[in-house]
Amino acid sequence: METKAGGAGAFARFDLSRVPSPCFVVDEVAIARNLSVLADVGHRGGAQVLLALKAFSMWSLAGLVGQHLDGVCASGLWEARLAREFYRGELTTYSPAYKADDLPEILRLSDTVIFNSPDQIARFADLIDAARGAGEVFQIGLRLNPEHSEAEVAKYDPCQIGSRLGFPVSQLTPDSLRGVDGLHIHALCEQGFEPLSRIWASLEPKIAGVLGHQIKWVNLGGGHHITRADYDREALVGFLRAVKARHGIDLFLEPGEAIALDAGILVGEVLDVFDNGLAIGITDISATCHMPDVIEAPYRPALLGEAEDGVTLRLGGPSCLAGDIIGDYRFEARPTPGTRIAFLDQAHYSMVKTNTFNGVPLPAIALWDSDTDALKMVREFDYTEFRDRLS
Repeated sequence: METKAGGAGAFARFDLSRVPSPCFVVDEVAIARNLSVLADVGHRGGAQVLLALKAFSMWSLAGLVGQHLDGVCASGLWEARLAREFYRGELTTYSPAYKADDLPEILRLSDTVIFNSPDQIARFADLIDAARGAGEVFQIGLRLNPEHSEAEVAKYDPCQIGSRLGFPVSQLTPDSLRGVDGLHIHALCEQGFEPLSRIWASLEPKIAGVLGHQIKWVNLGGGHHITRADYDREALVGFLRAVKARHGIDLFLEPGEAIALDAGILVGEVLDVFDNGLAIGITDISATCHMPDVIEAPYRPALLGEAEDGVTLRLGGPSCLAGDIIGDYRFEARPTPGTRIAFLDQAHYSMVKTNTFNGVPLPAIALWDSDTDALKMVREFDYTEFRDRLS
């Protein structure tokens, strides 16, 4: 990945000095716009659309999410608790593996619990039966690996050889589906409609015999960049309608990034500038602490207002990690300590992945209304956030 999709948009007129540094600033108007697009696709396509909390779990916007979407999906016990505390609607929980001690509460909280293998379903049959015997109502799903790769980056390909995500469809037997109400298929990463279409064309003949009979629903997972300007939403709507008509099943989508795409920035400050073969700028934004995907993916986040020509600086964070490098960026003039900067498209994943390695402070969180220019500080973190997670 070179640069996350999207431009400056309304953030081009946001005064970076209005917030502490570092700080995530999320535009509520952009979130609402994305949610409206997703709700429209779901309504016209006849699918339920769920927010993937793993990508964007800013629960101060849970009410807004609930106005548009059908619910949320969680990745384990803590996200399931967060979902029931703040969000409304459907709750689907999926994890590659569950702990026996966690599962009773997950079954109680969730409307649907998706397992990664038939062996897990069989191993926890007693817990499932006990929960239902206590009056809990939920459905059981199985995640399938369609064994059809479309992901553009190997490390993010759920269908790669040796993947731990999903039961290989080539191993599917009638016994594999014992007690299973639906199938979960997540094989995309930041992609358009065409890869989904090819995956389904590959998979459908292998599972058509159970669709609409034993299998009541199919969850098409996440990785759909539905709110991106070039996404073929009309093709997606037509696809959803056709699958429903052909098989008589319910359909689910679990977008994550699409909810917060181009809806947030990470504001920071230049702390020092010096030369070491090239110009170096140290900022209070850390790749390893605040934007770990910069290192893990890797990718180069877009800089708000980056110059086309001028002085190039290699920007990096304040941690001791030699690889805490964000990237090389152009400025019209060499910035001085105190200069404010911002990286674009940081509402999704960056916010949920922050950490306090080296005692680097967590970014504050602000909510901005780009229509009215109203700004609200949602959360500021202090030393206790670092201290209390250690012992």
